Amino acid sequence: MIDLYYAPTPNGWKITIMLEECSLPYKIIPVNLREGDQFKPEFLAISPNNRMPAIVDHNHGQKGDSISVFESGAILMYLAEKTDLFLPQNTREKYRVHEWLFWQVGGLGPMAGQVSHFVNYAPNFPGDHSYATKRYMNEYDRLLGVMNTVLEEREYLAGDYSIADMASFPWVLIYKRFGINLDTFENVRRWFNTIKERPAVRKGIDVGKDWMKPNTKPTKESLKMMFGQTSESIKKASKKKK
Repeated sequence: MIDLYYAPTPNGWKITIMLEECSLPYKIIPVNLREGDQFKPEFLAISPNNRMPAIVDHNHGQKGDSISVFESGAILMYLAEKTDLFLPQNTREKYRVHEWLFWQVGGLGPMAGQVSHFVNYAPNFPGDHSYATKRYMNEYDRLLGVMNTVLEEREYLAGDYSIADMASFPWVLIYKRFGINLDTFENVRRWFNTIKERPAVRKGIDVGKDWMKPNTKPTKESLKMMFGQTSESIKKASKKKK
């Protein structure tokens, strides 16, 4: 059994999609980001960056030992290696998947995350956020353009369907929130429509759907919890862990 520390966000969806694609048994352990579950000592013990997702695999290797893994990209690689699925063994093909997985965790995800912040949360804070919003919207648009060019040559990002596609799909799934017209990216639209029809993808995206309360505004306390953290807050959380 795999314990998945999870919230229904793009990074969380990556892992539920992969677990469903691999038909691996798993148990969801909710992480309420607005309430500060990510700073609880038991969570920090497996995810020192106080970010979800994280997993604990209670049946690792031949001896059945437990192992914990944090960071969504690392989790996808671990699950791919555990199951021998969605990551080629051929060196050239494997590193093509790695390239696009790292492209997502270093580019598409962070840029889309910043767009989300400035569109959904920055209005709760004083100041002019127009430059930052435009900056990250432009970069998100550029990255969709990169995808569109590559997908003109192949069906999926790295050739065959892989963890690279599972990593990127959730960050394209939220395009409507940003006012993006996905039809202007013809190849991304075709890729997107193909993936969203996969039963495992639909099931993975639905995990925790009932937790989400539409149109609920964050409180001052939750905004501080999510966006007011510094090295000092990490130090305090580490002392509680001890």
